Amino acid sequence: MTTYDFPQDLRDAQLALHQTRAAHDQYARTLPWSAEPMPGWEADKQLHSDYRSAKPDSPGYTDDQRREMARFRAELLELSTLVATHPFWATLERDKIVDGRMTLQHTHETPAVAQAG
Repeated sequence: MTTYDFPQDLRDAQLALHQTRAAHDQYARTLPWSAEPMPGWEADKQLHSDYRSAKPDSPGYTDDQRREMARFRAELLELSTLVATHPFWATLERDKIVDGRMTLQHTHETPAVAQAG
């Protein structure tokens, strides 16, 4: 397994990206199912089961919820751009870039001592 000496600012940006994505996902789960006001619906009963998919009426997002979602999207875009365009990637051999990017996504899961080795 190849190890990489990721610069601390790249590691920090990747961790911030993970944390922001998790916060976004958690916040999004609290929102109505539609950003715009929409009537609810109920589908026909599924064949061979009693399952019937349905959605309640959606009031749509409030202005505050729209602003918060826009803030999350802007922050996610900024962080993902920072990670993707970091100068570190130019230091790797072309055939190691994908592996390096995949490894970076999991650096926060492993102790710092293991990363240095």
